[in-house]
Amino acid sequence: MRVIAIINQKGGVGKTTTTMNLAHALARDGYRVLAIDLDPQANLSVGLGVTKKPQMGVADILINDASLFDMTEEVRDNLELLPAGDKLGEFEYIRSKGSQRGFLLQYSIRESKAEKDFILIDCPPTSGILGMNALLAANEVIIPVAGDYYSLQGLSRQMQIFDYVENTLNRHTKKWLVLTRYNDRRKLARKVRDSVVHYFPNRVLQTPIRETVALAESPSYGKTIFDYQAKNRGATDYQQLAWDVVEGRVETQGEELGEW
Repeated sequence: MRVIAIINQKGGVGKTTTTMNLAHALARDGYRVLAIDLDPQANLSVGLGVTKKPQMGVADILINDASLFDMTEEVRDNLELLPAGDKLGEFEYIRSKGSQRGFLLQYSIRESKAEKDFILIDCPPTSGILGMNALLAANEVIIPVAGDYYSLQGLSRQMQIFDYVENTLNRHTKKWLVLTRYNDRRKLARKVRDSVVHYFPNRVLQTPIRETVALAESPSYGKTIFDYQAKNRGATDYQQLAWDVVEGRVETQGEELGEW
């Protein structure tokens, strides 16, 4: 079972879009997938069409020790969702779990003995205790990087956090990067891609996710890109990205780096 956290401190880089559409792409290929909404904003849940109130979910696991599979619901064939839950935002302020607060999601997944091929965790854009739960539960991370200069700065900060956690806990997590909101007609986007490939060799997944209006629109209808416009280039890209993840396909080289 592969447990993958989709994480980046920087907002607006496509974490939830990637979690939602990658999860559905893998499920469409027959893999058993669980998507976990670990963001108090619950955007993943809304994007997959789960908007009911009150809502139980991750909050009940982390705060009230509920069983993981008592909280999940099937949202597509082969795809289950663990919603955020109404009280997830409160978890950052609860101290009763002591030093084990960062391991609660890991414990829950382990105790559930989940029979899944993939568990994808949509993370909040912070490095707080929720993000730590994702990092400690996952054996891999995917870092979405948008095609702009500020994304490179955010990536540098994110890698520093990974290094600190791994050195402190003496554990290693496989790291992948995916380029999102990509427009190859923009010189800046191409430079960002070349820089990421250069500085993180054999870690950049082969398929960049091209910018398209349909990817932005689909969550407002509670649909993935495959539900919304299955022939859109966004659907093509995310299906290819799923194959990248399964097969470990990476970009091997970029263009020669020039000045910014």
